[in-house]
Amino acid sequence: MRSKLQQFGLVLVGLIAGVALSLNLSAIAQKGGDAPLPVEELKSFADVFNAIKQGYVEPVEDKALIRHAISGMLANLDPHSAYLDEEAFKDLQVSTQGEFGGLGIEVGMEDGLVKVIAPIEDTPAWRAGVKAGDLIFKLDDTPVKGMTLSEAVKKMRGKPKTSIRLSILRQGETKPIEITLVRDVIKVQSVKSKLIEPGYGYLRITQFQEETVADLVKHLERLYKADADAKGTGLKGLVLDLRNDPGGLLHSAIGVAAAFLPPGSAVVSTDGRIEDAKRKYNAVAEDYLRGNREDPLKKLPAGVKSVPLIVLVNGGSASASEIVAGALQDHKRAVVMGTQTFGKGSVQTVLPLSGKTAIKLTTARYYTPNGRSIQAKGIEPDIVVEESPNGGSRERLREADLERHLANDKEGKEAEKPAAPKKDEKTGKNGKGDADKEEAHAKPFELASKDDYQLTQAINLLKALNVIKK
Repeated sequence: MRSKLQQFGLVLVGLIAGVALSLNLSAIAQKGGDAPLPVEELKSFADVFNAIKQGYVEPVEDKALIRHAISGMLANLDPHSAYLDEEAFKDLQVSTQGEFGGLGIEVGMEDGLVKVIAPIEDTPAWRAGVKAGDLIFKLDDTPVKGMTLSEAVKKMRGKPKTSIRLSILRQGETKPIEITLVRDVIKVQSVKSKLIEPGYGYLRITQFQEETVADLVKHLERLYKADADAKGTGLKGLVLDLRNDPGGLLHSAIGVAAAFLPPGSAVVSTDGRIEDAKRKYNAVAEDYLRGNREDPLKKLPAGVKSVPLIVLVNGGSASASEIVAGALQDHKRAVVMGTQTFGKGSVQTVLPLSGKTAIKLTTARYYTPNGRSIQAKGIEPDIVVEESPNGGSRERLREADLERHLANDKEGKEAEKPAAPKKDEKTGKNGKGDADKEEAHAKPFELASKDDYQLTQAINLLKALNVIKK
């Protein structure tokens, strides 16, 4: 038995080494310095593997055990590294195109439960009142405990028009909440726009997708045309709304920043352990285009590069949206207004495996042009404006609240705490009154409505800047 176990251990070491080769991780290891395989630990792994194979109450397939081992390794690194089975990998590829099936929530795992990172705007979850920070402990009658994240996500997905019941634990609620959702095809419109009034435009990016840069140009063209039709003399100010934007594709974020920055300007840099993770991205076509596409930014209306610009952000602005806000802030191209962003400043590389599966591995951190780390801190606005006139904003989950989050390597743990809310100059309140919290949680916040206090303040500032210029 002992000799068989030793042979099995050697086979397992070979298997793991083979998987590493298929992922090109051997090349990564060479760039980061040769490191020997931990043979003793792998023997322990082989012992556990063999014990399960020999003694577990029910037979378990080798494939399933290896898959769970890979999933566990990744899940214990940080909240964003994960194993993607065939369905999850396909969903990831499809979601970047702007259409996928499901409930419309971004999720992670905490204490064995599914934790809502954020509901996606105008989806079944958003309309039903699912909130960031909710802990899902049961899907229909199936407990979440014991599931992997990919298994839970797979169960939440399904054919449109079919329903699922979520049992939720919510901070501040004494009893569990049950919400029944009807699955739908989630179509995320990447860019939205409207002319607020002659001279002042509003542009919102909900998520950074493959077509975001091209869509951005189309919407800017429409805004300038709408202003001309309203007998305006050209846009005097523009609001770029990145609130509740969870991020998306890096090259799309670079393209959006490039639309407003001088050509060649630094947008973002990345730094990790291997050479490929150390990169600088600039406002140049080769950094935001994929393939041999025509550069959509060549069709930008005249004036976009110089129009006074305000970027709205909040705790739901994450990843790619933080990259854009940070770049425009560092270059002093825009005034960033709102509340502190989410703080998701890490790079995930998707490495395909055999069998149409993949792993999503955190390989680097993002830095703004001035070298600020976004990770677990986010972007602090130039002007803090809470969501309501009384200084109230809903409490939001942030990167620094997630278990095993990657630390901010520039400023330490203290930098990860969201800045204390500043007092409103009119009321003297600090923005965290109970009445304001209740008001903020009463219904989903409707952006760009007549009650959007932050947008109103942004337009007021743009008008003030125009008066100053005159």
